[in-house]
Amino acid sequence: MNPRKYILKGLHTIYMTAMLFYAPALRSQDKPATTAPDAAQPHPTDASKRTARIFDEGADQALLAMKRRAEELNIKGVALVAYAEGDTVKSWTSKMVVVGKLADAPDPNRKGNNLLGIAYSKAAEMADTLKDSGSKVRPPMLGEYGYQGGLVIKGKTGILMVVFSGGSSEDDLKVSHAGLDIMANNL
Repeated sequence: MNPRKYILKGLHTIYMTAMLFYAPALRSQDKPATTAPDAAQPHPTDASKRTARIFDEGADQALLAMKRRAEELNIKGVALVAYAEGDTVKSWTSKMVVVGKLADAPDPNRKGNNLLGIAYSKAAEMADTLKDSGSKVRPPMLGEYGYQGGLVIKGKTGILMVVFSGGSSEDDLKVSHAGLDIMANNL
């Protein structure tokens, strides 16, 4: 048998085997993607769109008030506001602003602090307990510190959380109150 013919016959066999093996998968790729009917896709209601717009406007005002209060108290850190529609926290919308610093740098005697991480830890505790952070209604869970500085209230249409991290617990609460006063009037 001619070696060239033998090689071509072998390549043809490999090619045909590959085609038979991969043909079912290749055929399915030719089909257009199917989409769910419009009725099955979630559409935000006018009310939720309005609430989102109100949150954005109120959050900006609250964060500005918190920034001003922190500057009055001469503290730096992170301000955070969040809103969860309804009676329980299943998802939230949030905004934050750095007021002078995002973190305390480590030095040879301490690890440093991620102030944004601490702020979200306070918010996470409040989302679970629906009580102000550090309220001691239960022992802190893994990922929580039990620090004060976050406030939570039930607003007109959902749950409002306001947090500051960067100062002492007492100062963090003062800054958070400045933001909560504004958020409570809007939502």
